[in-house]
Amino acid sequence: NAEASYGRAIAVRPDFAEAHNNLGVTLQDTGNLKGAETSYKKAIALKPAYAIAHNNLGTTLEVLKKPCEALQSYEHAMALEPHLDYLQGALLLARMRLCVWDSLPQSLVELTRRINNGERASAPFPLHGLIDRPDLHRKAAEITSKHKYLRSDILPKIFPYTGHEKIRVGYFSPDFRNHPVSALTAELYESHDRARFEIHAFSFGKDSDDEWTLRIKAGVDHFHDVCAMSDEDVAMLSRSVELDIAVDLTGLTKGCRPGIFAMSAAPIQLGYLGFLGTMGADYYDYLISDKTIIPECNKQYYAESIVYLPSFQVNSSQNCTQDTLLDRGYFNIPEDVFVFCCFNNTYKVTPDVFDSWARILKQVEGSVLVLYADNDIAISNLQKHIKARGIDPGRLIFGGYLARVEYLARYRVADLFLDTLPYNAGATASDALRMGLPVLTQMGESFAGRMGASLLNAVNLPELVTTTSEGYEALAVDLATNAEKLSAIKKKLISNVPTARLYDAPLFTNSLEAAYLIMYDRYQSGERPQDIDIEK
Repeated sequence: NAEASYGRAIAVRPDFAEAHNNLGVTLQDTGNLKGAETSYKKAIALKPAYAIAHNNLGTTLEVLKKPCEALQSYEHAMALEPHLDYLQGALLLARMRLCVWDSLPQSLVELTRRINNGERASAPFPLHGLIDRPDLHRKAAEITSKHKYLRSDILPKIFPYTGHEKIRVGYFSPDFRNHPVSALTAELYESHDRARFEIHAFSFGKDSDDEWTLRIKAGVDHFHDVCAMSDEDVAMLSRSVELDIAVDLTGLTKGCRPGIFAMSAAPIQLGYLGFLGTMGADYYDYLISDKTIIPECNKQYYAESIVYLPSFQVNSSQNCTQDTLLDRGYFNIPEDVFVFCCFNNTYKVTPDVFDSWARILKQVEGSVLVLYADNDIAISNLQKHIKARGIDPGRLIFGGYLARVEYLARYRVADLFLDTLPYNAGATASDALRMGLPVLTQMGESFAGRMGASLLNAVNLPELVTTTSEGYEALAVDLATNAEKLSAIKKKLISNVPTARLYDAPLFTNSLEAAYLIMYDRYQSGERPQDIDIEK
C-alpha cells in the first residue's frame, strides 16, 4: 500500500522531503493525524521552503484543534507560494476562527477577484462565512468540482433499475455519530415508509458506537461501513445493491467524497443538509431547499434542479426534559441583566456583525453578550475588538463546548439569540428555538445567509427576520427594552414548538418521499430532472 511504499522510499533516502510529505498525506487520509503532523514537520525540516508541506501541516493542525499553529503554517505557505491551490480561503478561515480581522476587507477584494478570474483561491466552504454572494459561491464550487471531482466514466453508464418493489435510497456521510447532521437526520431514517422505501446508510467516517451511531444503525435497513473503501469500490457497492437514489449529506465540507458521486453511485443523485449551496457539478441532479432559502430570482446560482419542500431542515425528536434546570450562576452569567447570546462558531462572527453587536450593547444598558469560543486567542481578540468599539470587555461572557444536556440548558438562561450573517445558525438556531429562546436573524442572499429565516418561518415567527443591519439592531434593542413584547414572542414560540413543522420529522419525511417519488417516476420515464415544488 501507499504507506508502505513511502516508508521504503524514506528508508532508502531519509532526506527525501517529498516522500515524507506524501506519507503525511496518506496518514492524514487514513485518520492518523499525529503521524501526519510528524511527517509534514520532517518534510519541512528537510526543505524549509516547501509550501505544500506547510499547507498540509496547516490542514492537519486544524483538525487536531491547534488553530494558532494551523494559522502559522498557512502563513508560512502563503509567504512561499501565495497562489497555492485553495490556500487563500484556508488562511482566511483560520484567521476567522481566531477572530483575526486585520486586512480582511483587502483580502476579500483580492479573493473575489481571483475566484471571478477562475483561480483556485478558495474551497467553497470558507466563503460561506466571508461573502454573501451566491454567484461567487457557485463559481468556487464549479472551480473545485472541475479540478478535484470531475465526472468519471471509469464505471459503465448507469441505467434505470427495474423490478424494485421499493425505491432504494442511500444516505452518504462521514458523520453518522455525535454530530449535528446525525442529530438532525436520525428520525428521518426511522420515519421512512417501509412499504415504499428501502433505506441504506453509507458511512465513510470512523466507526464510533455513540448513541447517535447506534440510533442510526437501528433506524436504517442496511448500514454499510465503507470507511476503508475507495471511491470506486463504494460506487460499485452502491450499484450492486441497486440504489435508485443517492443522497450526499456532506457536499464540499470536511470528510466529503464527491468522487463517489462523480462515478454515479445511483441513477438519481442529490445534495442535502451538510453543504449549504450548489455542488457546481453536472452529476448532482437535485438540491433540497425551500422557497425562503432559494427564491425564484436566485435559482441561477445553483447548478442542480431545486426540490422545494415546505421547509428545508429536518429535526429529530430529542429528549429535552427540564430535569436539568441550571441557573445563570452555573454558567457564570450575572442575574438581573438582559442576556444576549450567540453560540455560533467564531468563524461566523464578522467585523460587520460585531459592529452591530457593539451598537446593540451600547443602547441596552448593563446587558451582556454570551458567546461560544473554543480557543483562548479568539476570546482575547474579541475582548480587544469590543474594547476598541467603546464597550467594557467584561460585558462579553464566553462559554465553551458542553455535553448536550448542559448545552441545551444554557439556552434557557439567555433572553435573545443574535444570529450571524453571511453564515446563519443552523442546528444551533433550531436547538435554541426548541428550548424556547427567540432567535433574531438578518437575511442575506446566499443559502447559508437565508437559513435563519427558513427556520423562523418553520416555527411561524417571521417577525424575527430582518433584512438590514439597521433593522436587526433596532429590533434587538426594542426586544431587550420592551419586556412585554419579548414575553409575547417567547410565549408564541413556546406554544408553536409542539406543532411547528420545523420539529415534525414524520411530516418532513412525507414531503421528501413525495419528492423522491416524483424524481423516480420522471427518471423511469426518461425525463430530465427539473424543479419539484411539493406544495404545488
